[in-house]
Amino acid sequence: MKAPENVYSQHHLFLSTQEREKGIGQRGKVVWLYGLSGAGKTTIGAGLERSLFEKGRQVVVLDGDNLRTGLNADLGFSDDDRRENVRRVAEVARVLSSQGAIVIVAVITPSNKLRDLARGIVGEQFLGVFVKASLEACQARDPKGLYAKVTDGKIRNFTGKDSGFELPSAPDLVIDTETLSIEEAVMVVFRELQKS
Repeated sequence: MKAPENVYSQHHLFLSTQEREKGIGQRGKVVWLYGLSGAGKTTIGAGLERSLFEKGRQVVVLDGDNLRTGLNADLGFSDDDRRENVRRVAEVARVLSSQGAIVIVAVITPSNKLRDLARGIVGEQFLGVFVKASLEACQARDPKGLYAKVTDGKIRNFTGKDSGFELPSAPDLVIDTETLSIEEAVMVVFRELQKS
């Protein structure tokens, strides 16, 4: 999307990313958790947020459901709306990470094309984490009662049921929540962040 001709970027007036990171003692990063509904994205995100916060890190969570009640309340679940949802979240994550924050994103992001879009917007600070769980496991968990509503015909275009979920071609990190506890999953991501 091209900016209008009457918009003039003023980034040069403000503190640089490097100045901010030096001042707060951490590097900005975007941890993009993606996977089926019920895989554990939000739960891992919350655990990671708490772990980082307790270590004195500046951390922000962008959760898909929360954003769909505000910033993305005007979007549905068509392919175009899903793309716009990911684009908006990635733009916000990029701005926050450029301020030195560690940004945890929990959004289904059902295709490699959408994951590539998010990575392209965020840039080198992007860490894509596939939160892996089978459809059967997610249906059994059904923490929000969504799979039951899908079965009853109350929800359409639901990822994994009547809307596809593409397995990642090259994830940066895979967290299998059928074999790892939430605490173990959080520690895996935490340790990965310490490498950068």
